[in-house]
Amino acid sequence: MAVSAELLARRQAAVVRGVSNATPVFAERALNSEVWDVDGKRYVDFAGGIAVLNTGHCHPHVIGAVREQLDRFTHTCFQVLPYEPYVELAERLNALAPIHGPLKSIFLTTGAEATENAIKIARAATGRSGVIAFTGGFHGRTALASAMTGKVVPYKQNFGLPMPGILHAPFPVAGGRVTVEDTLHYINLIFKADIDASHVAAIVIEPVQGEGGFHQAPPELMRGLRRLCDENGIVLIADEVQTGFGRTGKMFAMEHYDVQADVICVAKSLAGGMPLSGVVGRAAIMDAAEPGGLGGTYAGHPLACAAALAVLDVFEREDLLKRANVLGQRLRTAIDRFARANALVPISAARGPGAMIAFDVYKQRGSDEPDPEMTKLITRRAHENGLILLSCGTTASTIRILVPLTASDAIIDEGLGILERCLAA
Repeated sequence: MAVSAELLARRQAAVVRGVSNATPVFAERALNSEVWDVDGKRYVDFAGGIAVLNTGHCHPHVIGAVREQLDRFTHTCFQVLPYEPYVELAERLNALAPIHGPLKSIFLTTGAEATENAIKIARAATGRSGVIAFTGGFHGRTALASAMTGKVVPYKQNFGLPMPGILHAPFPVAGGRVTVEDTLHYINLIFKADIDASHVAAIVIEPVQGEGGFHQAPPELMRGLRRLCDENGIVLIADEVQTGFGRTGKMFAMEHYDVQADVICVAKSLAGGMPLSGVVGRAAIMDAAEPGGLGGTYAGHPLACAAALAVLDVFEREDLLKRANVLGQRLRTAIDRFARANALVPISAARGPGAMIAFDVYKQRGSDEPDPEMTKLITRRAHENGLILLSCGTTASTIRILVPLTASDAIIDEGLGILERCLAA
């Protein structure tokens, strides 16, 4: 029996059913955009740990920074004995975030912690409790984060009623039935039917929906939300957990818009594979919480902060923002060619900014009826043929590509070749 099969049996006996796995293979080692499993099989990684590895697996500069910090100390708890990497990272994040004026940051551990703390901060700053989020949005799996997530199955299924005070407006998907005008009208209906605007602390939105299918918020929606927030004293929160740190061709996806958020949540590729998240925003809002009201035992861990500082170095030294756009165009060109090929499974054209690329799988050519079963088959064929590939979307019929920005053209082409074979009808 293969080692992966043995480990899978052990995993099924020892690990809860609620934690799912996209592939039935177990990783042993990885480098840049390649992974080898415990049976020695090599894979091209088009998943990047779900957008965590924009700088690739085991980037030498990131690994070196972690090792150097490891020789100093591994943990003191920032609330007990603070350390310079946390402060330096806050300074650099404040300087990078696309928000005018004095900024402040806090570091945490997971994306859900970032979104939850952003809401806590907004509530402290406004003295209000209501939150408006969007259908198809994903903000985490903890209690408040899952309440904000705009999808019941599987994130809210069997977990009881979500926390009160969280309301959802429809997200306008390009080509869909909901327009930006519909969305903004619906929010105004929420103010009339469910909660007065004076009781809403925050509107939280992903500039590009991740789990929801890589749909980008239209510029006119962002302008409309900014206007609503300004008129009603509401904090606008951009959840950039997945879009942040170069994935969309800019350091932050909010840089694609001519309006600004008040607060931005970051995580995933912030620390090159180390667990770290953060919230950055206007200082007057961020300082609303009382001392001791924010933090966590492992929040802003020194090893993760060291890794994040190294990640920012890599972006500058290797010009990864430019690389994201070049790589994205290469992916887009190939996928659009696949979409025109009658011998392949019917798919949509590629979408998404920068290197945040996705496409939909259809049941018939000329139709936009989603095909979740074929999508599952494609991702299964992919890992069987040496490509790690993920699906997403509200209809589970979207294929997303989150390959490290450091991947070579040869690796990209190899992965696209496998994908094309998996799409063969």
